[in-house]
Amino acid sequence: MPGELTPGLIAVLLLVLAAEFVNGWTDAPNAIATVVSTRVLSPRKAVVLATLLNIAGTLSGTAVAATIGTGIVEASVINLPTIAAAMVAIVSWSTVAARYGLPTSESHALVSGLAGAGLATAGPKVLLWAGWQKILIGLFFSTILGFLGGGFIVVLVYRLFRHWHPGSVRKLFSKLQLFSAAFMAFGHGSNDGQKFIGTFALALVLGGILPTFSIPFEVILLCAVIMGLGTSIGGWRIIRMMGMRMVKLEVYQGFAAETGAAAVIQFASIFGIPLSTTHTINTSIMGVGAMKRLSAVNWGVSRQIILAWILTFPICGIISWLIATIALRIF
Repeated sequence: MPGELTPGLIAVLLLVLAAEFVNGWTDAPNAIATVVSTRVLSPRKAVVLATLLNIAGTLSGTAVAATIGTGIVEASVINLPTIAAAMVAIVSWSTVAARYGLPTSESHALVSGLAGAGLATAGPKVLLWAGWQKILIGLFFSTILGFLGGGFIVVLVYRLFRHWHPGSVRKLFSKLQLFSAAFMAFGHGSNDGQKFIGTFALALVLGGILPTFSIPFEVILLCAVIMGLGTSIGGWRIIRMMGMRMVKLEVYQGFAAETGAAAVIQFASIFGIPLSTTHTINTSIMGVGAMKRLSAVNWGVSRQIILAWILTFPICGIISWLIATIALRIF
């Protein structure tokens, strides 16, 4: 017989939804930063585009959700406080980083939060190597392939359109960038959006609502809508940091960065590989700028962004470990 929704389980599920909301709020700018910075779309229209396509992407599959829900920590040795501690760590760190316009990786925040809380609950045996292999593959995808993908596409554009009049190039790619921005937003939903769906389903298993890990459509829809609400808030500081301060982008460069990043993200989503959409679009933008000339990239701003990436793993891991340790002693 399925269990009942207890106050404790409801509290954990609300924390997961809060993390999903923050995911939409802080990661939405990654999908729309370039299309806003090139002035192809206004921030308001770009946020609407990102909201709708994020939701559509989240509804497109469950491979990444299954990896997060079953492949990162051993469900049989953790509990609801473990999930709660991870979610508090994610919301805390992402909110602080967004305050300073730093695009964080909810992917890394989630896996490090689950790992830290899991270690506090059950020790090293809680970590599952099969899932962490996919995390490492995703790290390679988001950094190396993101950089190369954006760089390759912008070089291809250079070659194909180098004899065109600049005005004609801008007119063409102003239209094409609408599709690349939509592709990027859809990719964000298909990968990042699914991660918290997997966490929500895992909480339902631990709470006794689901006998085995599965992902009901109602869970997918609920998380998609919550992430969409977060996306609708947007994040102008992050848009400014990524799309305006890191690299001065022309429309064809914005198209190349979004298309390269979105292609990498979509490929990873098909195989259930969780990767950071933040890392992928950032490195793609860097790749696009570097193909023009290395000085085109504001490496000072890039260092700030990279530092935020590096800090995410230990900070979220430590916060979740401390909260889980305290919770275990109290309860």
